[in-house]
Amino acid sequence: MGRKDAEQRRASLWSQLYTENGREDIMEAESTGIGICGWILTLLSLVLVLVTVPFSLFVCFKVVQEYERAVIFRLGRLLPGGSRGPGIFFILPCIENYSKVDLRTSVIDIPPQEVLTKDSVTVSVDAVVYYRVSNATVSVANVENAHHSTRLLAQTTLRNILGTKNLHEILSDRESISNSMQSVLDDATTAWGIKVERVEIKDARLPVQLQRAMAAEAEAAREARAKVIAAEGEQKASKALREASLVMAESSSALQLRYLQTLNSISAEKNSTIIFPLPMDLISHFLTKDRR
Repeated sequence: MGRKDAEQRRASLWSQLYTENGREDIMEAESTGIGICGWILTLLSLVLVLVTVPFSLFVCFKVVQEYERAVIFRLGRLLPGGSRGPGIFFILPCIENYSKVDLRTSVIDIPPQEVLTKDSVTVSVDAVVYYRVSNATVSVANVENAHHSTRLLAQTTLRNILGTKNLHEILSDRESISNSMQSVLDDATTAWGIKVERVEIKDARLPVQLQRAMAAEAEAAREARAKVIAAEGEQKASKALREASLVMAESSSALQLRYLQTLNSISAEKNSTIIFPLPMDLISHFLTKDRR
């Protein structure tokens, strides 16, 4: 019964350690059991440091910048407490080594990817991914090269997401594609200690034949709209002329004023033209005759 209770307490301890950064905490819990040989090597390393003082201080004391963290391994195990820094930290020679991790935001420039869209159109699309290391210990312990892995995952994710979109969606709805890609990348890279902050689609290049076809389609649409607008203008002009003719027919003085205005405009534009105006009485005689 005592052995069973001990196993239960151990399982409970492991479940408590598995928090949001559970992988890191479990590694730290495992790193405490270095064994007798580990303690002997640690004591020998301390003796070596004390014997070689002050020369050993140049080897044991390390400094990391504000934007860096140091992940320390002792005899191949992670030290408890996670990463160190910023500032000065101490390492034991021969049994400890460390890896520096840069926490600043990095940029991945995804090269143009040839993608076959949902409507069977080949498009070349490139993008930019902004990311940073959110957990230095996990980024070193869980993946061999977090930056290279994130780059490859970003390329495959871009092709997979664009393969489910139509051409007009890629050209007009880039923000939605960027948000979807960021969500997928962020979920996948959490286990690597990487936080994807932003994804932007830079450019979508179409084949030359498709560009010509789209340009011809756009030109035809513009010509159709121009013809419709011209026809509407003609229709409005004809209605205005009809209304003007009805007004002139009812008033002889309006017809005479229009006649004089036309003579004025002709004489202003073409000064060399000789105009022989007809008497308005003669014109009105013909008009009255036509009405009869």
